[in-house]
This record gives sequence, structure tokens and C-alpha cells, in this order.
Amino acid sequence: MASYTWSVTALAVAVLVSGCGDKAADPAADGSVTVRIGQVSPLTGPQAHLGKDNENGARLALEEINAAGLTLGGKKVTLELVSEDDGADPKTATTVAQKLVDEGVAGVIGHLNSGATIPAAKIYSDNGIPQISPSATAVAYTAAGYKTAYRVMTNDAQQGSVVGNFAVTQLGAKKVAIVDDRTAYGQGLADEVEKAVKAAGGEVVAREYTSDRATDFMAILTSIKSKSPDLVFFGGMDPQAAPMVKQMKQLGVKAQFLGGDGAQTPKFVELAGADAEGAIASNPGLPLASMPGGADFKTKFEAKYGQIQNYAPYAYDAMRVLVEAMRRADSSDPAKYMAEIGKTDMPGVTGQLRFDAKGDIAGGAVTLYQVKDGKWTTLETVQSGAAK
Repeated sequence: MASYTWSVTALAVAVLVSGCGDKAADPAADGSVTVRIGQVSPLTGPQAHLGKDNENGARLALEEINAAGLTLGGKKVTLELVSEDDGADPKTATTVAQKLVDEGVAGVIGHLNSGATIPAAKIYSDNGIPQISPSATAVAYTAAGYKTAYRVMTNDAQQGSVVGNFAVTQLGAKKVAIVDDRTAYGQGLADEVEKAVKAAGGEVVAREYTSDRATDFMAILTSIKSKSPDLVFFGGMDPQAAPMVKQMKQLGVKAQFLGGDGAQTPKFVELAGADAEGAIASNPGLPLASMPGGADFKTKFEAKYGQIQNYAPYAYDAMRVLVEAMRRADSSDPAKYMAEIGKTDMPGVTGQLRFDAKGDIAGGAVTLYQVKDGKWTTLETVQSGAAK
């Protein structure tokens, strides 16, 4: 990925500044400074595999930037990753956000989950700290209007429109049941899918909900089975999607399973085993193999950290965006470099990186995948807006 190593940018990480005369500056004896960048994601609990994926993506970018060398304000800068665990919990997310602010962070990559990202965003905004999420897709995140909030992944309005339309027009589902985990992500995506299903002429015969900690869905699925749906859509993450698929098979629910990006992971296949076969799920963006820097990223990442779960390439790009904005401003002071984030227009691993006025990634695609022979295979990639 020679074309990417030159830039220093933002990943799913919160930036903690130490140096360059900023409030968190920590100059060394040789005059160099340390700029600390904090990464926030669930590092414990059922989603820890996804949180570590984000952390490692951000860390890879940071280490490459340090190796290439970074100078701001005439001083050599060393980036330090400060990784925090929010447990995918909104309350913990605000505590962690305040901790990073109190420590003088210059920016934030994160959080992973929309439900954690949204409440944390107000704290960062109140304190003028730039935040770039690699994976929070809920529309509400950037709709709040915070000038500090950005994301490098397609949002749920774009993804939900594609998924709902695909369910009806491509999969032929006339009757659709929808389940969500009541998180900002799961419910938000499910709402968008419901709108798109109806717009495409499908009927939503059931709308059920669970939690992002549940593993027993027998009652919900029994109720759904009585409605004889052609397809069941689940808005949530893989720790719930996998047992849901297994229990659908146990109950003899014949409907096609369709999930969002939270389910489109290697962990889902591992947890669901043979029952994963035939499941379909979407993911914002291009397939890794089709990303401009995907092949090289995969080689480098997996050599150090093992299999990519999902969002690591986006965390890598988020870090690069953040640091490149610092480079253009010649400062790690948020007040000086924040305006540069919105001016970003640069190649990334995942595609061309630029933002609209709300802080959403401009353009973007959504890809549908299906488990075949125990592996996710690509079905179709749709440019966002094409299904509307």
C-alpha cells in the first residue's frame, strides 16, 4: 500500500495531544512531542472481537505514521494510541469520553457502536474535540449537527434503503418480519429497512424487538413463525444474530435470514456453525478485495493481528484522516486543525475519503453477502441512492 503510507490520518481513535504548545503538550528533552490518540470501542464483553478489530486498525495506521515520521509546528511528533473500553454501553461511553477530554485529547476515533457514539458525541462537541467514527451508522449521530462529528462509513439511511429494496425486489420477499435489538444502531437500521420494504411493495407482517444482551429468541420466533414470513430481517450484532439463526432452524422457520453489518462477520459464521449457511447480510462499503487498498491492507493487518472481523479498514482510514488534517494545519491543536477535517479529499483503503456538510462520508456503497460453504461471499454491490 505504498500510495497510502505517506499520509497521517484519523482512525477509530480518540486523539490525545501532548506537545506543540497545546493544552496536552508533553515535550521531551530533545524537543519532540507526543500526541496521544485515543481509540474507543468495546474491548470486553460479547462484542470485544469487533472492538479489538477497530483498535488494531487504528493502531496499524498510527504505527505506520510514526515509522514514516511526522512533524508539526517544526517539532518531531510521536503518536501514542490511548485505547479505552466502553463495553458498547451508552453510559460507560460518556464516562470514557469525559475521561479523554479531561486528559486533554486532541481528537477521537470512535466509538464503535452508534448507541455509544451518540451520547459521547455531545461531550466531545462541548469541548471542541474532533471525533471520527469508523463504524457508527445511525443517522442520529451526524443529524445532531455537531461540528466535531464525522464518520467514514455509509449511514443507516443509505444501508437500510438498499437492504429493504433488495429484500423485496431481488429476494422476492412479499412478507417480511423485522426484529431489532433496541440499540440506536439496530433499531435505526430496522426502521430504515421497514420503510424501504414498504416502498418496494412488500408487507411487514411482524415487528419485534429484543436486547443486545439476549440469546434466547424462541418466543419471538414462535410468534413470527405464525405469520409465515418470506424473510426475517434482524437489526443487531453477531452475538445475537448467530443464536437467532440457529433457533430459526430449530423451530422450522423457513424464512430467509437477512442482517445488517453487525451480522456480517466471520464471528457470526463461527457462532452459528452449519446454521449460518445461506444467511444474507449487508455491509456499508465495498468488499475488502474491491477496496482500492484492500488487498495490501489485508496482508499487513492479518500478518500482525489475524483475521479482519469487519471495521478495521475504516478505523485505519479514520486515523489517517485525523492526522492528515493535523498535518495540513501544521498543528495537533483541535481549534486549529478541526476545520481541515471537513476539507478532506484523499484516497483511503476503503475508497476516496471526503465528507458532506453533515460529516457523513460522501457517496458510498452497500454490499450484500451470503454464507456459502461456510464463508461470506459477495452477492451484489449497490451505490448508495441507487435503490431509492
